[in-house]
Amino acid sequence: MSRFRRLLSTPEGVAGLAILAVLLLAALSAPIVSPGDPLRIAGRALLPPFADPAFPLGTDRLGRDVLAGLIYGARTSLAVGLAAAFSAMILGVCVGMAAGFAGGIVDEALMRVVDAFQIVPGFLLALAFVSTIGVSTPVVVLAIALGAWADPARLTRAQVLAIREQDYVASARVIGMHPVEIAFREILPNALPPVLALSATIVAGAILTEAALSFLGLGNPNIATWGSMIAEGRSVLRSAAYLSVIPGAALAVTVLGVHLFSEGLVNALADDGGRTA
Repeated sequence: MSRFRRLLSTPEGVAGLAILAVLLLAALSAPIVSPGDPLRIAGRALLPPFADPAFPLGTDRLGRDVLAGLIYGARTSLAVGLAAAFSAMILGVCVGMAAGFAGGIVDEALMRVVDAFQIVPGFLLALAFVSTIGVSTPVVVLAIALGAWADPARLTRAQVLAIREQDYVASARVIGMHPVEIAFREILPNALPPVLALSATIVAGAILTEAALSFLGLGNPNIATWGSMIAEGRSVLRSAAYLSVIPGAALAVTVLGVHLFSEGLVNALADDGGRTA
């Protein structure tokens, strides 16, 4: 709770939390604000924003409600971003823990795998994976996670290598504590905070990658996404720029909110580390 209060004491943390809270509220209220399928034809095509109270943000080329697509797209972006970040963090932490705690040949082998994944840009890896396996939301989540797990793994390993030499870890070995118990009770809780701060950056990257894949037509075509909305507006960019500008602005604000939250979280954890020391 003290860390949360320190997070709220930073301007970045407050701004980031406010933006993310609004997005989460919009995503959760989507079935109430716009019940039914957001991809259905709802009215006259290319209705500009604020021209009809029934469609505050207008309609697209097919007559679909832009507001419905926007709030359902928020659900998609947040769900994919959080799921991909969670998967990447779990895989990265497990690999980093194993490499740092085991050492020796296990460390060398796992770090070479990490190096191999870090050589390939995350977006290109996700693009190749989705193109090969097929388009679906779980595949997109897995593809993004495969491109993002290497950084948490390397950071976790660095934290474990530093922590395992501490006196309290040596004391745990002396009293006969099992190595697995030492890893999960003594090392992991102290190694996690810096890695958790990295998770916000992974969420932002995952949201951008999902939007880029949808923009290229490699997202799930059966759900509303901001990337597909931006791509849909390309053909009428001169006459109806709002079709690309509105979801593009939503994407930018979301990434900004995640970035600000990440900055506030890093500052809160740094303050906590300084006070603990």
